[in-house]
Amino acid sequence: MNQQNKSGQTFALFVIGVFFFIFGFVTWLNGVLIPFLRTACELTTTQAFFVATAFYIAYFVMAIPVSFILKKFGFVNSMSLGLLIMILGSLIFIPAAYSREYGLFLVGLFVQGTGLTMLQTAVNPYVTLLGPVESAAKRISIMGVANKLAGAFSGIILGSVLLSKSDEVIQTELSKLASAAKSVYLDELAQKVVIPYIIMAVVLAVLALMVRYARLPEISGDEPEAKFTTKGLPAYAWLGVFAIFFYVGAEVVVGDSIILYGRYLNPDPFLINLFGWEINMLNPSYFTSYVMAGMILGYFIGIVLIPKIISQQKALQFFAISAITFASAALITSGTISLFFIVLLGISNSVMWPAIWPLAIEKTGNKTPIISALLIMGIIGGAIMSPLFGKLADLTNMHLAYLILIPCYLYILFYAVSGHKTGKQI
Repeated sequence: MNQQNKSGQTFALFVIGVFFFIFGFVTWLNGVLIPFLRTACELTTTQAFFVATAFYIAYFVMAIPVSFILKKFGFVNSMSLGLLIMILGSLIFIPAAYSREYGLFLVGLFVQGTGLTMLQTAVNPYVTLLGPVESAAKRISIMGVANKLAGAFSGIILGSVLLSKSDEVIQTELSKLASAAKSVYLDELAQKVVIPYIIMAVVLAVLALMVRYARLPEISGDEPEAKFTTKGLPAYAWLGVFAIFFYVGAEVVVGDSIILYGRYLNPDPFLINLFGWEINMLNPSYFTSYVMAGMILGYFIGIVLIPKIISQQKALQFFAISAITFASAALITSGTISLFFIVLLGISNSVMWPAIWPLAIEKTGNKTPIISALLIMGIIGGAIMSPLFGKLADLTNMHLAYLILIPCYLYILFYAVSGHKTGKQI
């Protein structure tokens, strides 16, 4: 590879890193939106977790149509279109906020999810194919740092705006109001999302222009084009789709529930003084950011270790075992200690996506586009596991509902140990 090509690839990875930052910021806002909309729209816990369902089901519904667009227009043009769709989804939040209509919020989330589906379907194989497949997990891990760093910022920034008051304070204030005044209070609460989502739409528009004029290199596989069909796909690719399903389901449950879990536990403040500012480290609004920080740490571990010291499949085994350990510890402990183990799951979750993806598309040649689309469809795990978690929480409590994580991580361990080799020609 000559110096010019290397320079082009480096610039392309930088732009894709910005994409992953946007992915993370938008995706992990759900952890704030779930408790916020539960209060503003007067929802049960189960209903509130349909935020995740509306967002992640778009990946399942739109993945195949998006893959046809990807084949027709290429990776780069599909990225621009995905950004435009995300802008539309962001703008839908404005009428949703002013009407305080939960269904309209869900429509906006679905549209945003559709735009992200197009971006992810293009970007993940783009990153994988911009270098040797053996180091794909390392490149995706670098992208993951940008993704989760944005997730950490989104929780702190939007959490400080939308969740400035605890559930206890809000309910106390509402109990003192008459019916009409209560409605006005909730209307004003819902409208807090308007300015943040206008800003998001503007940022996405700037990024769309960047992609339009950045002249990113288009890439393609070396294999001749094949008929777009699921027939003949190897078993390890199908098993990888289910691994993505359970991984995303577990990751979304952890990231989107932890603020709500913190508000359920309502821990006593733990104050520290930072440059003259007194900060409560146990403010539930920060908990998603702690999970994201754990994932960033895990990504750095992956970047250092993969593939020079440990293979991506061995890394997946190790992190799956750690996830089972932390989830079990969270279930057998209680209070802040239990919360601590849920936060640690961020480290365990970090390397799973970067490792599962290349293992599932390895040696697939011209079948990579359809397998990429199927892997994106596996993201529906977030749409299914989240309301199941919410239902378990309504039937039992938030603590016991984390039992849903154990089977998810057990399947990922299976895929790491033997599933990724099923039907693969070595």
